[in-house]
Amino acid sequence: MCGIIGIIGQKDVAPTLIGGLRRLEYRGYDSAGIATIENGQINRRRSEGKLNNLDARLKESPLSGSTGIGHTRWATHGAPNEINAHPHATERVALVHNGIIENFQELRSQLVDSGCILTSDTDTEVLAHLIDLQIRQGHSPKDATYNTLIGLEGAFALGIIFAGEPNLMIAARRGSPLAIGIGENEMFLGSDAIALAPLTKKLIYLEDGDWAILKNNNYKIFDETGSMVTREIRRTELTGETIGKGGYQHFMLKEIYEQPQVIGDTLHSYINPVTRAVNLPHLGFDPKEISRLTLVACGTSYYACLTAKYWFETIARIPVDVDIASEFRYREAPLPSNGATLVISQSGETIDTLAALRYAKSQGQNILSIVNVLESAIARESHAVLQTYAGPEIGVASTKAFTTQLTVLACLAIAMAYDRSVINDVERGNLVGALTEVPARAAEILNHDQKIAKIAKDISGAQDVLYIGRGTNYPIALEGALKLKEISYIHAEGYAAGEMKHGPIALIDKTVPVVVVAATDHLIDKTISNVREVMARGGKVIFLSDSTGVDRLGGGTEATVTLPVVTPFVSPLLYAIPVQLLAYHIAVIKETDVDQPRNLAKSVTVE
Repeated sequence: MCGIIGIIGQKDVAPTLIGGLRRLEYRGYDSAGIATIENGQINRRRSEGKLNNLDARLKESPLSGSTGIGHTRWATHGAPNEINAHPHATERVALVHNGIIENFQELRSQLVDSGCILTSDTDTEVLAHLIDLQIRQGHSPKDATYNTLIGLEGAFALGIIFAGEPNLMIAARRGSPLAIGIGENEMFLGSDAIALAPLTKKLIYLEDGDWAILKNNNYKIFDETGSMVTREIRRTELTGETIGKGGYQHFMLKEIYEQPQVIGDTLHSYINPVTRAVNLPHLGFDPKEISRLTLVACGTSYYACLTAKYWFETIARIPVDVDIASEFRYREAPLPSNGATLVISQSGETIDTLAALRYAKSQGQNILSIVNVLESAIARESHAVLQTYAGPEIGVASTKAFTTQLTVLACLAIAMAYDRSVINDVERGNLVGALTEVPARAAEILNHDQKIAKIAKDISGAQDVLYIGRGTNYPIALEGALKLKEISYIHAEGYAAGEMKHGPIALIDKTVPVVVVAATDHLIDKTISNVREVMARGGKVIFLSDSTGVDRLGGGTEATVTLPVVTPFVSPLLYAIPVQLLAYHIAVIKETDVDQPRNLAKSVTVE
């Protein structure tokens, strides 16, 4: 949720810390701060709001020092103000934290009883004082940190520096991701590879419970028992260029326009275009033996699961349950023998989804995950992993991650259907052939960008917007509503079109735009009947369909976007794009912060 960076360098690190925080700001932007060791002392600069405020403060009051830590915050405990901004510090210790310390109230009371004065409302400040107290009692920074860690409950990723120790930094993680970067007589710490991409190619991803002692030319990693361990050094191919805007006004628009390429990259990794076979890694289970498939995710990834439910049940004939990760484990759902659980997460670190995975695993389920980051906790704890090839997604509102998730799910549904002998070679070939056409069709849809921008002008003044669809179009309606809410702050709801008459139709009047996601399929005539019900009550219909659907409806819409004719199986991948563009252009008109919408963050690593 929050972003962390740390550097033990050879020159003043403040500018580099700011650069790293810019790459991490998508993780949180309620406040920001850095701390360095300057002439043996800890000095800080913090500010409320976005990173530009901190940058301005540093121009007024610079910081020197070759060792430092930085943080960009998504607020959990305490208001998003300067007092609660990280780093938190005492005279001897400064640290940054991503996560939630669940027993901080108990720890805070103990500190107050011992005479400590705490100035913030955060759970993090207690950690600085606990380590400081240990040091005052004569413990080394290493022992003081370890003694503190073993008393913590909850999730954390920590970067810690110490007064009088300019060549020392301690890192620790439990639940929240953290990576070490290895340089030439330099050492780095970051929440993810994006933060460290321009600084080093050599990364170590700490495992759950790990903590590490970093110096400029060496490091030592320990597990939660205090035993020294070895972790693999990995190379990242990320560069500063791959995480730039590339001339686009916003990351979100860039990432929307990248979809033909990344969908193609994902397809290329799973499909043999000659044989039209789907090549998957070993799933850890035999699809023929699976009694039920449970799909679990949060947010946009959850809507990918809802779409896939149609595919798995209709194409592969596998019974499917779909669950919101934050609710799943608390229901203590009984899971079947020979069942499989598929979890989906762009980052692979979403804490609710990770907890759901662990619950399913404890119930004897086969665990399959779809992630964009192979080094993530979800990937490591799964029996098998299917990677999306979306590349870095910086915009908080997910776009290309969603469509590449759908791409992998479509490939998986085809493969499982074939392995279960539900479809034959010809049927598999037809489905795969439809998928291979998606990148080209996606590029065609982007040609409607200007028209969608014009439609956005008519919707931007609305207070409420409804999205409707049937079948696999229904989850895309839900996703369209979510996108609009996320970045424009307009209230929007998605409904199954057949449910309109069971309540939502009461909301229809001339002030309520209704966006209809209506790829031509076996339900198109029923969808059109629902659209006419809306039009009869004065609703402003924005109709997204192909030429067949447009002809069947006839006139009477506020606006129509005629999309390419495609096999219904692949329509969700393509119809996601116009609802993304519509939300984007409305947000631009309303002058909201498209890439960093209020109160949101990209990677949700707290419950």
